[in-house]
Amino acid sequence: MVGRRRPWGVVHGGPASFVVGRGEEGGAPAGTVAGVVQESLETLAQRHVFPRMVRFADIDSLGHVNNVRFFDYLEDARLGMLHIDPYRAGDAPFKGLVIARHEIDYRRPLSFRAEPVRVETWVTEIKPVRFTLAYEIRDDDEVFVTATSVVVGYDVERAAPRRLSPQEVAYLERFKITT
Repeated sequence: MVGRRRPWGVVHGGPASFVVGRGEEGGAPAGTVAGVVQESLETLAQRHVFPRMVRFADIDSLGHVNNVRFFDYLEDARLGMLHIDPYRAGDAPFKGLVIARHEIDYRRPLSFRAEPVRVETWVTEIKPVRFTLAYEIRDDDEVFVTATSVVVGYDVERAAPRRLSPQEVAYLERFKITT
């Protein structure tokens, strides 16, 4: 599988995720997943939006997305936001990150559906060696999940935490929303 991209990572030749309100003039093409999501999110300029299809494999015996599967949704959105492609690790703007903590609240059951949900992600805190991401898994009417992740810079060679680079901090600042 080396050299191949996962199907969810490509829409019209580019990343499936996007930043609302920061696109080219005119935004995403009408009729595409990105276009539909962008039209409904024009006011969320600082949130990263990742459209995520509910797969049949995500559904458990109770007829809704299994609680563990939501961590996959968060991971997909996080990798999209941070431009981390496991098949092109050398190109990643972030080098060495690990998750120190996940916290998730299940608000409503999410059933199988034809249209994607949105995983909206933003930064709530930036410290010298870590940052906190907040997420909502939602559609236009309902929030299904809220979650946070504490992400730590990690030096793989030393097997130890590391400081975030100025470039990493500058990138994260674009998505920082304080409440």
